[in-house]
Amino acid sequence: MLLSGNAMEQGGGSVTPVLSVRNLSTSFRVNDEWKTVVRNISFDVAPRETVAIVGESGSGKSVTSLSIMRLLPKNSSRIEGQVLLGARDLLSLPEEQMRRVRGNDISMIFQEPMTSLNPIFPIGKQIAEALTVHKDISNAEAKAEVIRLLEKVRIPNAKSRFDEYPHQFSGGMRQRVMIAMALASRPKLLIADEPTTALDVTIQGQILDLIKVLQEEEGMSVLFITHDMGVVAEVADRTIVMYRGDAVETGETSDIFHRGQHPYTRALLSAVPRLGSMGERRLPLRFPIVDVKTGEQQVLADVQDTVGKGKTPILDVKDLTTRFDIHSGLFGRKTGAVHAVEKVSFDLFEGETLSLVGESGCGKSTTGRSVTRLITPTSGTVQVDGYDVMSLDQHALRKMRRSIQMVFQDPFASLNPRMSVGSAVMEPFIEHKLGSKAQAREKAAALLEKVGLSADMMRRFPHEFSGGQRQRIAIARALMLDPKVIVADEAVSALDVSIKAQVCNLLLDLQQSLNLAFLFISHDMAVVERVSHRVAVMYLGEIVEIGPRAAVFENPQHPYTQKLISAVPVPDPSRRRIKRNMSTDEIKSPIRPVDYVVPKREYREISAGHLVQVA
Repeated sequence: MLLSGNAMEQGGGSVTPVLSVRNLSTSFRVNDEWKTVVRNISFDVAPRETVAIVGESGSGKSVTSLSIMRLLPKNSSRIEGQVLLGARDLLSLPEEQMRRVRGNDISMIFQEPMTSLNPIFPIGKQIAEALTVHKDISNAEAKAEVIRLLEKVRIPNAKSRFDEYPHQFSGGMRQRVMIAMALASRPKLLIADEPTTALDVTIQGQILDLIKVLQEEEGMSVLFITHDMGVVAEVADRTIVMYRGDAVETGETSDIFHRGQHPYTRALLSAVPRLGSMGERRLPLRFPIVDVKTGEQQVLADVQDTVGKGKTPILDVKDLTTRFDIHSGLFGRKTGAVHAVEKVSFDLFEGETLSLVGESGCGKSTTGRSVTRLITPTSGTVQVDGYDVMSLDQHALRKMRRSIQMVFQDPFASLNPRMSVGSAVMEPFIEHKLGSKAQAREKAAALLEKVGLSADMMRRFPHEFSGGQRQRIAIARALMLDPKVIVADEAVSALDVSIKAQVCNLLLDLQQSLNLAFLFISHDMAVVERVSHRVAVMYLGEIVEIGPRAAVFENPQHPYTQKLISAVPVPDPSRRRIKRNMSTDEIKSPIRPVDYVVPKREYREISAGHLVQVA
């Protein structure tokens, strides 16, 4: 089917598209058979237009972009159809000519810049290489052009950073370097494959603003690939929705958002949390779930109040401090310390969710690991279910961990690939000698059913499950010891939007039925607003604002909280031309010298339970 939009009609006449894709199909060889993963995709990208391809993992959107660039392995892939760049069919070009097209006429930026940049060469030299390969210019001219490009992508002190290496840049700055490299030869088309997925929300906002500005300045077209509908709304003129290798819907972005026809489109949109939709509501709210086959929305019950206020908190943290010493020199003397967590205090009651939010490096994950003593804190007190965590020996610590369990971001890394799922879930129960193997098997089967899987899956191995299913298995394993507190460390960050909604609903259901307390660690403000009773905002190892969810989101007081909330992409296409004009400053370093004295912090109470750090 042909998916070309009305962006092709400008000024009463047709405009020649920069890119025309016709009946593109891509297959991979699996066990001597060809398996088609992208089927008959057709679309156009007009000059200065942004077209988004949206869909979840496995939908075929990244394979589509790699097929256009001919970056798939030749021996195990087959690309059919036409990819026209002007009058040239890219699929029929000799490899030498195609190499000249890449980086010259079409450039591509990827999700993870650290895997695209060579760690042993300075970033200036890597960008200069992109210029010298395609243009006949001297080294001095290349260097001057690289510095201009670095300034264009808003890298501070561009001249002095020319000779720095990738590891000396933050994630957001590395992505800017990748964009500078992509723009080096002034391409007609920029393909951006999930360029903001791995970034914090404020850095994501900066990159989206940057791409908008550069598109206006350079006049290039953009093919933007993502699974984030909030990002689609902010950048795309037209949108193509992909599902299991097929383009199921296309059109103007505003039409897709307001009048989406396909059930899968409606399911994607329903699962997107909208910041500010909770208002004064005190309790968390389940995510709406739409059936991808019928488009019908499931009726979900409201969350009931389970918070045990007035009782002793199940988790009580006072002045928690965790530092990591830095040693250098010939004799390894201590020369400083990373102040990862600095005098953090909070409590958590049964049946309550307290969310820790902030950007990478703010100390939220270190806080979660410190309260479970996976990391040994430097000072402070932590009380968990009556245990004084800081004073426990190894035997008592093992016993304490029956009360508090962790669910990590990547379930594949936390499940043993050689162990069946049933054995992995049963293991904590058996290790803590809580009963026989038969009892462990019976409880594991019941918990797998409780998290939405089936008992007959116990013989399978982790690689046989999807990401969302693996996270359910990790949650079932955490529940085997009947904990009272679960630390969910970015437990839904790596999941597709609809799977994320299902897992969040599962956590809310488990909280209702088991009266669990959650310490929910996340950088996703829209998800946090939906699932939290209270929110604590962390910056450089300190809590700068804490309070009831409605108070923090409806009346943010600290400048950093305001910055976090304003950076969240809003799934509203009417905001597409709006730029946030966000600061491009990198987050400050938490490294302090040996003689550093931590300033005494004071907090001001804005309303009941809503505290803000005084600057």
